[in-house]
Amino acid sequence: MREERQGRLEIRDVTKRYKAENGGVFEALSNASFVVDAGEFVSIVGPSGCGKTTLLRLIAGLDDDYEGVILLENKRVEGASLDRGIVFQDHRLLPWLTLKENVALSLINLNDAANEKDRIVREHIELVRLEGFENAYPHQLSGGMAQRAAIARALAHSPAILLLDEPLGALDAITRIHLQEELQRIWRSEGVSMILVTHDVEEAIFLSDKIVVMNSNPGRIVEEIKITLPEPRDRSGYEFGLIRRKIFKAMLGEEVKRETSDNYAI
Repeated sequence: MREERQGRLEIRDVTKRYKAENGGVFEALSNASFVVDAGEFVSIVGPSGCGKTTLLRLIAGLDDDYEGVILLENKRVEGASLDRGIVFQDHRLLPWLTLKENVALSLINLNDAANEKDRIVREHIELVRLEGFENAYPHQLSGGMAQRAAIARALAHSPAILLLDEPLGALDAITRIHLQEELQRIWRSEGVSMILVTHDVEEAIFLSDKIVVMNSNPGRIVEEIKITLPEPRDRSGYEFGLIRRKIFKAMLGEEVKRETSDNYAI
């Protein structure tokens, strides 16, 4: 639906500290820096407790108590805003509203006429392929359908960037693979920048232009890996496996050897 890509995000030396119960200070995130180019799909992977979700919350503007700078389209991120859509592991659809009413929630501050809002809602329901379920309530939708509805709601107000916090984590394996393909299709259609936090390394490789690898104690970025595999990506392919090994080694803090094949480079 977009005519041009947008949503360049820059993270500069971001550090987040919490006060510990013993009166000390816990550093959850240390000097994180990376860039998401306009229209780029970036995944953040790492072990539990490494600061992935903390970083996503800072980008979303849900927490502004940190050191460093976060810029979206060269403007400092200050508080939550509709220029950043977010989808959580739990779809968080309101159970007393229909699918189309849930999608329309993100347009509550839009001053356009009712028929224009209806058009936007209809287009985004079609985008996530839920036509025919407009009047269904959340309990009448499968887990995958509910997550697609949440994505439609997050995109309806045309954010510059979409933040995805383990949105497929609660789904069964087959549904998850299907939704990965759907998410990829939606990303290509919309041209919006996306940041995905996930524990699933294979998912990150399948979807991403770039993967940011984190480690813990304190949470920090240890490597950025550009993904240049041809599409459609073969999850069982040799090059795919090399990247998977590289990511796991980085997460485990092991020294990573540069591994290449004749047609592969990272």
